[in-house]
Amino acid sequence: MRFTSERRLGDGVRERAFTIGEIPGILWTPECASPSAAAPLILLGHPPLGLHRMYPRLVARAQRAAADGFASATIELPGSDDRPRWPAVEQARADLRRTMTEGRRVGDEIVDALVLPLVERAVPEWRAALDALLSLPEITGPVGYSGGVISIGVRLAVVEPRVSAAVLFAGSFVPRAILGQARQVTVPLHVLLQWDDEGNDRQAALDLFDAFGSKEKTLHANMGGHTGVPKFAGEAAAGFFARHLK
Repeated sequence: MRFTSERRLGDGVRERAFTIGEIPGILWTPECASPSAAAPLILLGHPPLGLHRMYPRLVARAQRAAADGFASATIELPGSDDRPRWPAVEQARADLRRTMTEGRRVGDEIVDALVLPLVERAVPEWRAALDALLSLPEITGPVGYSGGVISIGVRLAVVEPRVSAAVLFAGSFVPRAILGQARQVTVPLHVLLQWDDEGNDRQAALDLFDAFGSKEKTLHANMGGHTGVPKFAGEAAAGFFARHLK
């Protein structure tokens, strides 16, 4: 892990860009974090649109996490922004756009080609980042995961024992294989669903929630489209992490 830049945000949050091999990422830590008072960590998931485009949303989430005493971090997903192009996934995205434009049903073949390769490559990278982040003296467990792609969050919750709670955003397609793995998820969950999400299969999201094996799971559904998540939904997610990571 190599830090490449550092700055202080207006609210005292320390922001550091880093790389792990070819993988860029960002770490945010609150002023209170120190070797003698290490901060619990939240991993910030995001869609494969690139860190530059997602930065305003990510930094807002990081600042809220810091206000609650948490460190937070994110990494660039494979095939996004400055990372090497991924022709197979680019083709799957083109197939998805064409299918939706033509008003046809998005079949399992397209969903699998779009999501499963990303999960297979991204989850080991998240685990490597977690290894590096938890080696820093000012960061400690427990660890939470927050965001999408929801299939990445599901797989990470299954294979990574250091993740002890998760807020998942139900705004992306879910392969049947991930639906099957959801039964192995046992950590507390808080799932956000936009009821009128134009790009999301609502029934698939409900089926996924039903499949989760967690004894504590909450579905927070709101009216509105994909980008219309109300502010109070974020407050509820913050309260969830305050209960489970402190």
